[in-house]
Amino acid sequence: MGPVLAGVLQLLALVAALALAHRPLGDHMARVYSSDRHWRVEKWIYKGIGADPGTQMRWPAYLRGVLAFSAAGVLFLYLLQRLQGVLPGSLGFSSIDPDQAFNTAASFVSNTNWQSYYGEQAMGHVVQTAGLAVQNFVSAAVGMAVAVALVRGFMRSRSGELGNFWSDMVRGVTRILLPVAAIAAVVLVACGVIQNFSGIHEVGQFTGGPQQWNGGALASQEAIKELGTNGGGYFNANSAHPFENPSPFSNLFEIFLILVIPFSLTRTFGRMVGSPRQGYAILGTMATIWLGFTALMMWTEFAHPGPAFDLAGGAMEGKEVRLGVSTSSIWAVATTLTSTGAVNSFHSSFTGFGGGIQLLGMQLGEIAPGGVGSGLYGMLIMAVIAVFVAGLMVGRTPEYLGRKIGTREIKLAACYILITPALVLVLTAAAMALPTPGDSMTNSGAHGFSEILYAYSSGANNNGSAFAGLNADTQWFNTTIGLAMLLGRFLPMVFVLALAGSLAGQRPIPVTAGTLRTEKPLFTGLLVGAILIITGLTYFPALALGPLAEGLAA
Repeated sequence: MGPVLAGVLQLLALVAALALAHRPLGDHMARVYSSDRHWRVEKWIYKGIGADPGTQMRWPAYLRGVLAFSAAGVLFLYLLQRLQGVLPGSLGFSSIDPDQAFNTAASFVSNTNWQSYYGEQAMGHVVQTAGLAVQNFVSAAVGMAVAVALVRGFMRSRSGELGNFWSDMVRGVTRILLPVAAIAAVVLVACGVIQNFSGIHEVGQFTGGPQQWNGGALASQEAIKELGTNGGGYFNANSAHPFENPSPFSNLFEIFLILVIPFSLTRTFGRMVGSPRQGYAILGTMATIWLGFTALMMWTEFAHPGPAFDLAGGAMEGKEVRLGVSTSSIWAVATTLTSTGAVNSFHSSFTGFGGGIQLLGMQLGEIAPGGVGSGLYGMLIMAVIAVFVAGLMVGRTPEYLGRKIGTREIKLAACYILITPALVLVLTAAAMALPTPGDSMTNSGAHGFSEILYAYSSGANNNGSAFAGLNADTQWFNTTIGLAMLLGRFLPMVFVLALAGSLAGQRPIPVTAGTLRTEKPLFTGLLVGAILIITGLTYFPALALGPLAEGLAA
């Protein structure tokens, strides 16, 4: 069996698994967020944090809950790292420096999981489990809560109420993420992923000399890092490390975990708004972009010219030989089209065009299918923009799901889509103009520019993967990427919740003969076109200086 055919079969198996999980998981999440009942353990949590789960919140109160909870998470994780040297289970590692502790706290609370450190050489068991793993759960739950709040904005009439943040966040953890992650962890242990709290062991190498390895609760953290589209990892090699990803089956299963909740949330959306076909339209948009990007990535990595590539059967540089070109290509697209920083290959070693595909995937806003929660609300924002454009073309007041898209709504949507490009392009320009950040670059020319552009695209879009080849463990990068992660996560949420509140305060508009049918394939095509055109106009000059220039010169 050739490597291309093997890649196609793996992709088909992945699509089949996602299709099987789509309906039951999507329906389950819809029931979770629509239920009025609270589990006993959830009541204990509400009592412990002093929250009333029955209180309905308007968007400013919902936003205050999101920001207060996240700010507390940043502070707690920062202090935990600063105190690591005196904590038990530190494995002898010292406390984390202030700038790196800030960067890591911002990274995990914002669901980015960017790492400017070597995990196996910096973080002990307490920080990994009580700090990073906990944030993997709650940061994902926060994204899901914000997405559900926006969906309620389309459901509710003249109330402005979006539900209760504390209830939504806690249920997301207890009823969705914890059960699925527990099952996934058992599967990963069966695949050979390690799960222990062992210390540091010294082992020999084939090339001679000793090497140190430490264990950890990898399977449990691996499960939620992929399921919650978090990324990061115990080891610097991330999901290319055999302790984290030991076999082709575990590799495909981890890709499935990355994609299953973002794709299934479209079913949740359709069920909650009372029209599953609306969910299928959003699913079709996400799937079209994801499959298109995957096909392009496999093509550019298999078909790149040159005798070395021909002998290896593709662009094998930087890819784990256990996994090959096809699986690395599928993973690279999955991780950059979602807010998942996990990698199983060296992204800097992809072909010029392959690197451009990864960059563009993040710059779309990670909406195909995007992060847990953030992918859905990002796609719904783009749907609002597409409806507005369609309304302009036919001279009608734009409507979406029975809500009028007026001046206020389109301004909020426009602010949402401008935040991350502004962060990415301004910070990239500053890093290229100032002399000190340039010292971190190991490559010059177009590839070096791509390293910087990738770093800020990854941070501001809450992806977390690295192009590699860039020393980001400096005060400049730790601070600026940390700020990009926080602003790129929480500023868009302000506009999402404000839009949700505006929609929930409207009276529904009845469907007429002139209403744009947003559940039809025509709208799916319009939405795909709007996403690609808006992103292309925004980022094309920067992409032309980096991966496109490198790809054309190859």
